[in-house]
Amino acid sequence: MKKTNYPLLFQPFVCVFFLVFVGCRQADVSPIVPDGFEIDDRFQMELIASEPLVADPVDMLIDGQGRMFVVEMHGYPLDLSGTGKVKVLTDTDGDGLMDQSTVFADSLVLPTGIMAWKNGILVTDPPHVLYLEDTDGDDVADKREVILTGFARSNPQHNVNSPRYGLDNWVYLGHEPAVTTVMYAEELGDKGSEIHFPSNPEGLTLPVNAGGRSVRFKPDGTGLERLASRTQFGHAFDAWGERFLITNNNHLIHEVLPARYLDKNPFFPISNVTQSFSDHGNAATVYPITDNPEHQLLTDVGVMTSACGITPYLGGGFPAPFDRVIFTAEPVSNLVHADVIQEKGATFTGAKLYERSEFLRSRDAWFRPVNMYLGPDGALYLLDYHRRIIEHPEWMADEVNQSGALYDGTDRGRIYRISPKGSQKADFSKTIDLEAASNEELIELLAVENYWWRNHAQRMLVDRNPDPVPTDLVELARDSSRPLGRLHALWTLHGMGRLRPELVKEALDDPEPGVRKNALVLAEFFPEAMEQWSQKLTAMQSDPDPKVRFQVLNSLGMLSSEWSFSTRMAILKKDMSDEWVQVATLAAPIGPGENLLSELLSGYKPDVAGNAAMIEKTARMQAQRDGFEGVKDLLLPLLEAHPSESGWEAPAIKGLAAGLRKIPPVGKEWIAFQTTVVRKLPSIGSIPLKNAFLDIVTVTQLPDIPVKKEVLDHAFQVILNPDAPEEDRLVALRMLDLFQANEANDELMQLIRPQEPVRLQQQLLRYLSKADEEAYVHFLMERWTGFSPEVRNTAVASLLSSRERIHSLLGGLETGIIMPSHIPWGNTVFLMNQKDPTIRNKARELLVPSASGRAAVIDRYQAALKAEGTPEKGLRVYEQNCAVCHQMTESKGFHYGPDLSSLRNRRYESILKDILDPNLSIADGYDLWQLLLSSGETVQGIILQETPGAIELAQAGGLQRTISRSEISSMEALPVSGMAQGLENQITLEEMADLLAYIKQGL
Repeated sequence: MKKTNYPLLFQPFVCVFFLVFVGCRQADVSPIVPDGFEIDDRFQMELIASEPLVADPVDMLIDGQGRMFVVEMHGYPLDLSGTGKVKVLTDTDGDGLMDQSTVFADSLVLPTGIMAWKNGILVTDPPHVLYLEDTDGDDVADKREVILTGFARSNPQHNVNSPRYGLDNWVYLGHEPAVTTVMYAEELGDKGSEIHFPSNPEGLTLPVNAGGRSVRFKPDGTGLERLASRTQFGHAFDAWGERFLITNNNHLIHEVLPARYLDKNPFFPISNVTQSFSDHGNAATVYPITDNPEHQLLTDVGVMTSACGITPYLGGGFPAPFDRVIFTAEPVSNLVHADVIQEKGATFTGAKLYERSEFLRSRDAWFRPVNMYLGPDGALYLLDYHRRIIEHPEWMADEVNQSGALYDGTDRGRIYRISPKGSQKADFSKTIDLEAASNEELIELLAVENYWWRNHAQRMLVDRNPDPVPTDLVELARDSSRPLGRLHALWTLHGMGRLRPELVKEALDDPEPGVRKNALVLAEFFPEAMEQWSQKLTAMQSDPDPKVRFQVLNSLGMLSSEWSFSTRMAILKKDMSDEWVQVATLAAPIGPGENLLSELLSGYKPDVAGNAAMIEKTARMQAQRDGFEGVKDLLLPLLEAHPSESGWEAPAIKGLAAGLRKIPPVGKEWIAFQTTVVRKLPSIGSIPLKNAFLDIVTVTQLPDIPVKKEVLDHAFQVILNPDAPEEDRLVALRMLDLFQANEANDELMQLIRPQEPVRLQQQLLRYLSKADEEAYVHFLMERWTGFSPEVRNTAVASLLSSRERIHSLLGGLETGIIMPSHIPWGNTVFLMNQKDPTIRNKARELLVPSASGRAAVIDRYQAALKAEGTPEKGLRVYEQNCAVCHQMTESKGFHYGPDLSSLRNRRYESILKDILDPNLSIADGYDLWQLLLSSGETVQGIILQETPGAIELAQAGGLQRTISRSEISSMEALPVSGMAQGLENQITLEEMADLLAYIKQGL
C-alpha cells in the first residue's frame, strides 16, 4: 500500500490537532494550570469553554467536520420538564477558546451521551436514543428521529448513556438496571418497556429495559442485542476492542467473556462475565485536596464513590506510560484518577499511577469532573459539571433536599483541555472536513496513532460502502507493518460485507497479538473455512500470548469437531490457573462423546494451580446435566471406601452438590444415600471431604434418620472441646445445623468469648441467630460490648435480616449499647435508605453525630476557621501534639488513630469538631478496647487485626502488642475515643489555624 500524507483539505488541522505532540511545538509557551488545580507536572490544562456558553456538560464529541458538540443535562436530579440541550461550540477567532454557542437541539429531558452518526449525531435521552441532524447548515437540528426506545428513566446516573462506535461496527450503549427509588418513585420510578425500533414495529426487540444489561444495536434496525454485562455512567474500548466498564465504587471492570459465548451450554449457566481488575480494590482510596468539600449524609468520604467517565488514553501524544493508562473521573472527590494497565492472562490488572496523589485534583468543591473525551489533537478534554451538589437527593438529608440547593450551579459548566507541557493551543479556526475526504484518504487514516481519526474514518467508510472495494483497503488489511491499520481495515471490510476469509487467515499470523485475536473473532463468521484451517488453528494452542490462546478457546467452542475439542483441552491444561480459561471451557457446548470430567480426573495433578477449581466447576456442570442417576457411580465408591485423598475428591463432591441443587434428587435411592452419609460423617477423617459430603447431603431436606442423637453428641463434644482443631469444630457446627439442634444454645452461647477463634464465634452467631427471636436479641445486647470487631460485624448483619431485628438494632443505638461506629458503612447506608419511613428516619436520627457538651469549646475555636493558617507552623503543632498517635502520610507520626491525611477529604468545620470533640464521631475501626488478661493486667488499645489465635493491638506512641486469645479473660469496647478531650488546653487559636492548614494542604 502506498504511503500518503494527510489529505490537503485537513493537513493544517492535523498539524495542530494530531502532530502537536510530535513536532509542532511552541517554544515560548509556559505551563498552564488554572488556579486551585494540581496536575501531573508533565501536563498543562486550559479552560477552553465555560458559562454562559456551556452549562451542566456531561458528554461531548468533535465530529468529522471539526464541530464541538456538548450535551447539557440541566434536569439532574429531578427536573423532567425538558431543559436538556445539545450545543455546538465554536472558536471564531482561532485563539483556542470557545467564544460562540448555538443550541443544536433542546427540549431533551435527561440526556446522557452523544456519538457521531451519518450526517448528524446520536443522543441518549431515556427512554430514547435519538438521531439529530442539521440539514440546512445553520447548526440547528431540524431532523429529530427516535431510533431506539424502551429504556427506563430512573436515577440519571443509572440511565442508558454513552453511545460508542465499536470496532465491530455496532453502536454500544452503557446501561444497567433501573434503580428502585424509595422517595422519588413518581419522578424516577419508571422501569422501562420492551426495547424496540419505533420505525419497525415488527422488527427486533429486547425484554423490558433489556433486562438491565448493556445493549449494542445498528441504527438502521438490522441489529439489536443484549450484552453480557452492565455498566453505570460510562464505558470504553481499548485499541484492540477490549471493553471496560464502571460503577460508582468500582472504577476498573473488564468484560472478559462477550455475550456471543454465553448460553451455549445450558448446564453451565454463567452469572458473571466481568473482572474487577484494580489491584487497589473497589471503593479505592483517593487523595483529594478540596477546600471545604460538599459531602452529604450518605457520601462515602475518601474513597471511590462516584467513579464515572472511564477513558483509556488512545491519543498517541502523551508521554509514557500514558499509552497504558485509564483515566477515571471522581466528581464527589473533585479529582481525576489514573491507573496503569498491565496484561494478566485473559484479563488485566490496574495499578495506581501515583502514590497518595492523583493525576488531577482541585481545591474547588464545585469542580465536578464527570466525563472525558479524546480529541483529534490527542488532547484529553475534561467535562466539569460544576455543581454545588452532585449526589442524588435519594442519598441526602431531607433538610438539604428542601433547602433549594439541589440546582446551585445549573447555569455553570467548564470544559478543560489537557495536553503535555509546551503544546500549542487548539486552533478551532481550522476545519476538519472528513466528509470531503476521498476514500483513499480515509483509508490512510485507519492507520494513524490517534484513535479519534481511526474510529471516524472506519465509521464513514462503512457508511459509504464504496463499490468496488478500494484496492488500498485490501492492501492495508494485509499490511503486517501497520497493525492498527490492518485491524481497522479488516473490520471495515467486514462492516461493508466485503471481508474475504483468506484475508482473515493471513491475519492469524500477524506479529501483533491484538491483530491475531481479532482475526480469530472474524474467523467465526466463516465456520466452514475454520474447519479447513484446522492445522493452523490447532497450532495456535501454543501462541505466546495468553489473550490469543483465550480467544482460540472461545472461537473453537463455536465448532463441534474432535480436533477443536482436543485443541481446547490443550489450552485448558496450559492455562489451567486462569479462572477465565476454566469458565470459557465450560461455556462451550460439550458434545456427547466429550467426557470432560473423566479427562480431568484421569490426568489430575494436585500441584497444578487451578486443577481442583476446574474439577469442581466441571462436576457442577455434569451433575446439573445428568442428575443423581448420572453421577451416583462416582459418589458411592467415595462414600464407601473413604479413600486417602488424591486432592480431587472434595472439589468433585462440592461441584456435584452445586449441580444437584439445580435439579434436586428424589426417591428411595437418594434418601438411602443421605442416610448413609449422615451415619458415616463422624468417621470421615478428612475435613475437606467431610465438608463436601455435608454440602451434598443438604441438597434436599434430610429424612428422619435414627442416628440423629449419635451424630449430635459427637458434634457437641467436638465443638465444646477447646483443644480440638478449629476446622474440626467448624465442621462439627455444620453437623449440628443439619438437624437445627437449637435447644443447646446456652452451652454454645458461652463460646462467644475472646478466647475462641473468631471464625468459630462468627459461625456460632449465624447458627444461634436461627434460635428464638427474643432470646437471641437479648443475648446480643447483653454481650455486645464484648464482641470483637469481626464478631460484631456478624452480629450487625444478623440484626438486619428482618424488620423486627432492625428495630432491635435501632433500640440498641438509642440506649447507647450500640455505637454508630459499630455499624459498617454499607450497613449504615442500608439503614438510612430503608423504604419504611419509621426505620429510615430513626436511623438518620441515631447514626448522624449530634451536638454534645463540647459546643462551647468548639464555638470558641470558630475563629481558627477564618484565620489564614501557615502549614509550616502547623507541622510543628502536629509534631508536638498529634504525631504520637496519628500518622500524616506514611513518613510522619505513629499509627494509632486515623491517618490525618485522610481528613483532607473533609470540611474545616468537621476537622475542628473531630479534634476538639473526639467522642462525637469515632471513626469506623478505631474503637478503644479494654482487655482484661488472665494475669490481672488491663490493656487498652485499638484492634489492628484478629487471627484465630491472637489479637493485635495498637497503642499510643507507635507501640503494637500481640496478645494470645488464651491470655484474655474479657474484652470490652469503650464508648469513648482513644483520643482524649482537652486539646484546647494545649493549642491556641493561631496554632489551631496552622494545624488545620497543615492537615488540609500538607507540605
